[in-house]
Amino acid sequence: MERRVVFTPSGLDGVVQDGVTVLEAARQLGADIDSVCGGRGICGRCQITPSNGVFAKWGITVTESSLSGLAETETNYRAKRALVPGNRLGCAARICGDVVIDVPAISQVHRQIVRKDLDLEPITVDPSFGLYYLTVPEAQLGDSVSAADALANAVATQHKCRAPQVARRALNTLHNAMTKSDGELTVAVRFTKNLDQIVAAWPGFVDTAYGIAVDVGSTTVAGHLCELLTGEIIGSYGVMNPQIRFGEDLMSRVSYVMMNPGGDRELTKAIRVALDDLVGNLVAAAGISRANVLEITIVGNPIMHHIVLGIDPTPLGMAPFVLATNESVSGWANELDLDLPNAAYYVGPCIAGHVGADTAAAILAEGPHRSTEMQLLVDIGTNAEIVLGNTKHQFAASSPTGPAFEGAQISAGQRATAGAIEHVRIDRQTLEPRIKVIGSTLWSNESGFAESLGDTAITGICGSGIIEVIAEMYLSGIIDTDGVVRGELAARSSRIVADDRTFSYLFYEHDATKLFVTQNDVRAIQLAKAALRAGIDLLVEHAGSPVVHDIRLAGAFGAHIDPVYAMVLGLVPDCPVAGVRSVGNAAGAGAVQSLLSRKLRYEMEETVRGVTKIETATEPRFQELFVAAMAFPHKTALTPNLEKVIDLPARDNAQLDGAGRSGRRRRSSGVVAE
Repeated sequence: MERRVVFTPSGLDGVVQDGVTVLEAARQLGADIDSVCGGRGICGRCQITPSNGVFAKWGITVTESSLSGLAETETNYRAKRALVPGNRLGCAARICGDVVIDVPAISQVHRQIVRKDLDLEPITVDPSFGLYYLTVPEAQLGDSVSAADALANAVATQHKCRAPQVARRALNTLHNAMTKSDGELTVAVRFTKNLDQIVAAWPGFVDTAYGIAVDVGSTTVAGHLCELLTGEIIGSYGVMNPQIRFGEDLMSRVSYVMMNPGGDRELTKAIRVALDDLVGNLVAAAGISRANVLEITIVGNPIMHHIVLGIDPTPLGMAPFVLATNESVSGWANELDLDLPNAAYYVGPCIAGHVGADTAAAILAEGPHRSTEMQLLVDIGTNAEIVLGNTKHQFAASSPTGPAFEGAQISAGQRATAGAIEHVRIDRQTLEPRIKVIGSTLWSNESGFAESLGDTAITGICGSGIIEVIAEMYLSGIIDTDGVVRGELAARSSRIVADDRTFSYLFYEHDATKLFVTQNDVRAIQLAKAALRAGIDLLVEHAGSPVVHDIRLAGAFGAHIDPVYAMVLGLVPDCPVAGVRSVGNAAGAGAVQSLLSRKLRYEMEETVRGVTKIETATEPRFQELFVAAMAFPHKTALTPNLEKVIDLPARDNAQLDGAGRSGRRRRSSGVVAE
């Protein structure tokens, strides 16, 4: 007798034979129900929620007798683990009548997850690996079937899927697992477009597998440990990129390779050791074995991409900046000197010589290619990667901003650690500063500020603080639109201090500690922001000068920039302030997405093939745009949206030649909201 089955929330509807299990019905109809144990009542991943009542939508009535009574396997499972009240095990509950079955999120193979800590959009978990619990009969004398064939056949028959091949590197673990398990074992299968491979095996029942997503930046390396079957992010960890000792910026490291035979191998060894240490810290913190990590995805800029893979990066240090490959690269983790015996690696695709897999991952995470409106995505780091586009077309460029935004080359600059100044405000009349420090919620002029610091000493200023103090210096008139520290203000405030033939601003003083913003500091920020802004303006021109009201600042630095101050300095074009937002580590988010979803991985690979790369080094307009961008906020560009939320210093309308006149003078004083 045939019974009608409706699965929700998918709405999948069909008929099956009376007496089949809900899990078997799901397989027949293509419903999304998970099962690692293959229907043995062990894993509990096939939990379903039966619905009773009259369902006019489908014209059926469901009663409690439409499913079989509680089976022994369900009773045994409940004795060991808690079963969600009202749920049944799909592998044990048999269909005895027309039924409506709800498949909760915990039981969906391709379940959706949201990770706000990485600012991920909802994604559907569909990893490149799966686990299969098997029962394999003991081999008998005279059997001609090998262990590999026996396992492959068991996967196909017990889990109703195509028979996988067995990776040669897994043969030893397979054989050992079979001999130690009394015929019960779990295998890990790697899915590819063309074939599936058994890559590892463990005695008994295993229902967790892990993957690691890594963003290899030129300054920091950030990793995220994820549970592949649920999508849960177990832990995150970051380390400094040890290559810094070979040069703070990318070109310095390439120069090191050029001038030192074997330098490429040194850089490769350094980053691989750091990656393995990162892996070790992640698995140790989670209390899991390295053997349970099945994949590591890696993204990074083109030079990091080449160095991690052991490819000479020197062609990327000179025109025409040719990549060894712009396609994704995969293999086994031990090929990258990573102690991950069962893991594969996946390195994302690059776009062009200076726009790498980290940008590809950021595009995947933020989705300019999915936006009908023009979106500007800026990943601010030692090198700034810029993407401008919508559903019709995407453009990308890289600008050499240098490490100034991250505190390097700044006299009082430091990393964003405890004791670093992260916020600054300057009184427009007295020019007296007040500060906020990482580790304290209080401003320096509030009662209890010193006590809130405890034993933490204020040692410098981090990237977000540098942006704010220079923007505040401009808003308060300490520096002019050309970035010159106005020495005549020394008569008005002791904070303006002569420094050789220039002047500096003293923004913090306590005991023997004095922190200044020097003229050279201002110039370093000007050069960095001008390189960034010129790259943005170049892309806007290539895109036909569209209006951009969706600007996203990515990267560790971008995540902490106040949008108002970013616009005051002219880091980004003028737009409604609400249109500028920080999106955190977009590259890391994209790396996680490509780890957890094959569909998104393929989307990333397909999307980057259509991106138009603009090479700033060879663009004749870049230098002109760079010079215009040196001024605060900009020499020629108008700022009507910014002027709605903040009072900007007056500037000569002659500066606006080439962009038109504003028709009014800017107000001379104002306050930034805290």
